[in-house]
Amino acid sequence: MYPFEIKKPLSVDDAVAALGDEEAQPLAGGQTLIPTLKARLAMPQVLVSLSRIAELQEIEVANGQLLVGAGVTHADLSKQTGSYPALADLAAHIGDPAVRNRGTVGGSIANNDPSACYPAAVLASGATIVTNLRRIAADDYFCGMFETALGQGELITGLRFPVPLAAHYEKFVQPASRFALVGVFVARFAQDVRVAVTGASEEGVFRWREAEAALADAFSPDALAGLTVSAAGMIDDMHASPAYRAGLVATLTKRAVIAAG
Repeated sequence: MYPFEIKKPLSVDDAVAALGDEEAQPLAGGQTLIPTLKARLAMPQVLVSLSRIAELQEIEVANGQLLVGAGVTHADLSKQTGSYPALADLAAHIGDPAVRNRGTVGGSIANNDPSACYPAAVLASGATIVTNLRRIAADDYFCGMFETALGQGELITGLRFPVPLAAHYEKFVQPASRFALVGVFVARFAQDVRVAVTGASEEGVFRWREAEAALADAFSPDALAGLTVSAAGMIDDMHASPAYRAGLVATLTKRAVIAAG
C-alpha cells in the first residue's frame, strides 16, 4: 500500500463535498477498490469512506418497491426473503461470508463489473438507480464494461426495485472468484417479462429481448425452444469460450424460468 488520507463523512452532502477533491475516490465496501490499491492500479490520495452514512444503510418496502440504500451489504440484503426473495437469494450467494459482510450493493453497481451479479438483477427488475443528483432507469445506466451513466461528482444513494410477480436468478459460478461465468435473472411482471444476462458479453450486462418476447406470450421453458444467443461478442477467456457462454445463456434462462414458476 501507500500513504493516503481517509475521510469519514456522516452525510451524503458531506461525502459529495469531500469527493469534490480531484484526488479523492469513494470507498464503499472496498471489495474491489482495496485489491486495486494493493496492486497500485489506482493511487487516489484521498479515500472518502461511506460506511458511516446512516441514510445509505436503509432498507424499506413501499408501494410495491424494495428501496435499498447504496451502503446496504450483501449480507443484509440476503435477509429480505419476504420482500424480494429472488434478490435476497442472489445476495446470499455472492462471494463468501467475508465478502457478503463487507461488500455493498451500491459499490457493485457503481463498479459494474461485467461478471457481477447485481447488474442482472437491476436490469431485469427495471430498477431505478438513485443518486445525489437524479434518478436513472436501469436501461439507461449500464454503458458497457465497467462503464455507467454516472457523471463527475455523482454518488449512488440507493436503488428502487419494483417487486415482480415471480423471479429467479440462475448463476453458473466460476469457482475461484465466485463471480458469474454466466448469470441470468428472469423477472415476470403483470405486463411483461424481463431477462438480463451477466458474465457473458464483452459489453457487460444485457437484456435478452427475444427471450423476453417469447416468455411474455407463455411463461414456460417450452417458450424458449429453439431460441439461441449469438456467440459474437461473448467473452473469450481461460474459463470458457464464446460458444460455451452463449450456450449457458439459453440453458440458465430455462432453469430460471422453471425455478421462478
